[in-house]
Amino acid sequence: MKIIKLLILTCALSLNTVFAQENITNGNSQIENGSALESPQIRVIPIKDSNNERNYELYIELPEDYSENESKKYPVLYYTDAMWHLEMLSGSTEFMLEDVILVGISWQKDVAEDLKQQYGAHASRFTDYSFWKKSNPNHPKLKFGQAKNHLAFIRNDVIQYVDDNYRTDPDSRTYFGYSLSGAFGAYILLTQPDTFDNYILGSPLNKGLIPYLSEINTKLGASESNENNTLHANVYIAYGTLEKEKDEPIDEFIKLLDSRKNLDLSIQNKVIEGDHQTAFPRIAVQSVAWLSSLMSHVSSETNEVSFWDIPHLNNPFITTTPEDRKDGISVDTLAVSNNNRNAILKLSKEIFDGKYGNYDALLISHKNKLVFESYYKKGRINLPHGQASAVKAYTSLVLGRAIQMGYLSMEDLDKPLIGFLKDVDPKKFTKGAEKITLHKALTMHGGLNIDRDKWKEIENDSVRLKGQGLVQTLLEQSEPITSESQTYLYGNFNPMLVMTVIDAVVPGTAEEFIKTELLDKLGITNYKWSNNISGLPEAGWRVRMMSRDMIKLGNLVIHKGKLNGKQLISQEYLTKATAGIVKPTQDWMPKDYRYGYFWYQTLLKVGDESYDTTLAWGGGGQRVIVIEELDLTIVISGHDGEDDKIMTQISEIIIPTFITK
Repeated sequence: MKIIKLLILTCALSLNTVFAQENITNGNSQIENGSALESPQIRVIPIKDSNNERNYELYIELPEDYSENESKKYPVLYYTDAMWHLEMLSGSTEFMLEDVILVGISWQKDVAEDLKQQYGAHASRFTDYSFWKKSNPNHPKLKFGQAKNHLAFIRNDVIQYVDDNYRTDPDSRTYFGYSLSGAFGAYILLTQPDTFDNYILGSPLNKGLIPYLSEINTKLGASESNENNTLHANVYIAYGTLEKEKDEPIDEFIKLLDSRKNLDLSIQNKVIEGDHQTAFPRIAVQSVAWLSSLMSHVSSETNEVSFWDIPHLNNPFITTTPEDRKDGISVDTLAVSNNNRNAILKLSKEIFDGKYGNYDALLISHKNKLVFESYYKKGRINLPHGQASAVKAYTSLVLGRAIQMGYLSMEDLDKPLIGFLKDVDPKKFTKGAEKITLHKALTMHGGLNIDRDKWKEIENDSVRLKGQGLVQTLLEQSEPITSESQTYLYGNFNPMLVMTVIDAVVPGTAEEFIKTELLDKLGITNYKWSNNISGLPEAGWRVRMMSRDMIKLGNLVIHKGKLNGKQLISQEYLTKATAGIVKPTQDWMPKDYRYGYFWYQTLLKVGDESYDTTLAWGGGGQRVIVIEELDLTIVISGHDGEDDKIMTQISEIIIPTFITK
């Protein structure tokens, strides 16, 4: 069926082009012979606008398996200018988005004959899609400004009809519009964004339309200040590289959207090769690929994709029976009471709704088996997620691997750090540089004190900072290292001191060591570990890793550094690394948290009991939570920049589930 549809699509597009060229050449206004091609997959449904009695048609195409899955609900892709867009969207979805209902909305069928003669069968698009009421002397017969009425027709009649007659997913509605119908989509997004969950706006705006949208936005912005609910949507905007006049108005439109307090949008703005006509097929195909990526927790992206370009999932993916993906993770079923299971499922739905912040994944491993897996918003099972400062804890494991292999010893932790660096010149160091040990750096007590303005002038000098040059420069620029300066100070200088030592003592490079001696052994292959300006791997941030692979790191800690029965990380080191050695001093840090070697430690209270808990913690909500006593690893991935208040729910809902006393 796919091959047949592709041939039909190709032939239809080719024939349309040929006939159009013939008509222009011969001066013909219509084709004399032949008949229209009818598709057995498309149902043509007449529908009336209940407000003004205008007649339209819906072109409805169902997925091939629709009749076979009577309990399955399907997302719906609505598109206007149906006769122009039907073939391209039908062909594109057939190959990239099979499980979707396509609903094309026709132009008005009973439009006045004089308008049809002057403007063609699509005469109504000029009035239905226009949100400006200014009359045009060149078109006195057209009554502009009907967008509000046409939107009401779509909301009250079209969507209602489709929902009443087909098994639709009310949480996954998409609008597709191009050119003037793209501008109409921009109007919908601005005025009633809850109409659709996803918006595809192709070449939508010109400069003359922005003042109308700005006026509308001002009125809406004033009224929404009294509303508490936040509306979420994914937006794909694209136009041709040769449409330079689109740059400014589309940027202005995005600014209007950003100004709305109650709109939470994931916007992707693309410029695609071509002009207004030739960019269309590329935009149609690429936007369908984008759409498919927000309807599944498994990404179809084959190229590296920016995290911020990933649209939000329309629905959460939640399972109590995780799939065996042959990735080194054992799986099982969440075997708990119905009440506990329902509580976790309820929490998952609340996470998706944004009740506790912006989180992308929640995974639970019990007794070395993954028993719960969920993805929200930007979370995908097969895409690496930013780790932020959780990377510091992973760097600590790398050091523990070096100790296990004999490149360092536990006694070395208390020796001057500069003693391991053969390419530095101690004569130029600030006074007291020898006071910095690995132990001090690992507990954020290095004592570096560097003028920020001076460092800004230096930090992009890749020649000066290359390799051990970073440490050389830090110790040249710092104020003297004293007992008073060696107090807790959170930051990335200390982790890079540690990474420089790792690079100095292991064979080859730190980058190779991380890959071969830690990540490869854990089966972690889909990741991105960026380099510091020094050329060495980052030690405190800028790493991306899949949530499932975070589980592997947590389980390694639970098993005291053993992997498949063999000691991978020094047990003596790991015991110290995960102990509460020092007290962090940040104002925002929970009072009962302590810090080890880049790992946090706390006692989580559950009822009358307290459980020793180890955490890797990164900004935005990245957490690897390890409770050895319960044989429990919990992973959270997120991009929450403000609240990050999920730990209360973890300790009140999830952890008690696995307490059997």
